Amino acid sequence: MLKTRVITAVVLLAILLPVLFQASPWPFAWVSVVMMGAAGWEWARLNGLPGSGAVAAGMALAMACVWTLLVGGLDTPPVWVWSLASLLWVLGGAYALRAGPAGWPRIARGVRLALGAVLLWGAWLAIVQAKVLGINFILSVFCLVWMADIAAYFGGRTFGKRKLAPAISPGKSWEGVWSGMAGVILLGFLWVHVIDVRMAVDSSSLYTLLVQRHGWVSLLALVFLGAMSVVGDLFESLVKRASGAKDSSNLLPGHGGVLDRIDALLPVFPLALALISH
Repeated sequence: MLKTRVITAVVLLAILLPVLFQASPWPFAWVSVVMMGAAGWEWARLNGLPGSGAVAAGMALAMACVWTLLVGGLDTPPVWVWSLASLLWVLGGAYALRAGPAGWPRIARGVRLALGAVLLWGAWLAIVQAKVLGINFILSVFCLVWMADIAAYFGGRTFGKRKLAPAISPGKSWEGVWSGMAGVILLGFLWVHVIDVRMAVDSSSLYTLLVQRHGWVSLLALVFLGAMSVVGDLFESLVKRASGAKDSSNLLPGHGGVLDRIDALLPVFPLALALISH
């Protein structure tokens, strides 16, 4: 299993790193279309659309992304797009987590499929726009999510006693969440003072843009973003539990599916762009 995980990780890095670090955002945009189409297929399967129906759903989402690129190019979308995506994630996420795995199937399948398509498309658009803003910017958002996850893991293992959502993800604890929040604030402070100041970067990071617009107190917004990364993770876990699935798919041997790898990123990118757009 470990060998399979390593091989899959190496292949993914070989595909993603070259397009991520290219100056032009277009190669990254096209690769992300493929990944989002796969995520759309997984979402449809998890929500009761089997076989060719799930394939059609994934292709439809990918075509929506392609149409967006062909019509709008890489132009910056209106601010209300990020505001709407943020509202859906905050309110919809709170509603879904409160209802739990038992409540998710009670929502009409068509509504669940449409909601997933909108959330995935919005996240894709935000990730592409983050690449347009610059390599340093998109990396700062990626690293925020990874730091929240890593700090939560070690904080939870060391101090975890109070379960966060035992019916959804028994391994998560409140102590882990608070450790993740502390980790992202530390990351933001160091990124502003070390990477953005002392290194040759192509763009401002999320953290520096927040400080420039709203002052140092704005770094507290990183707590909110870190919390929403947890919501994204829990939301996908909830959907998997409701469908009885361990992983979103087996597309990535040893790692599960695409959704398993990007779940925490989905709410954070639109919210990050909303924060720097106001």
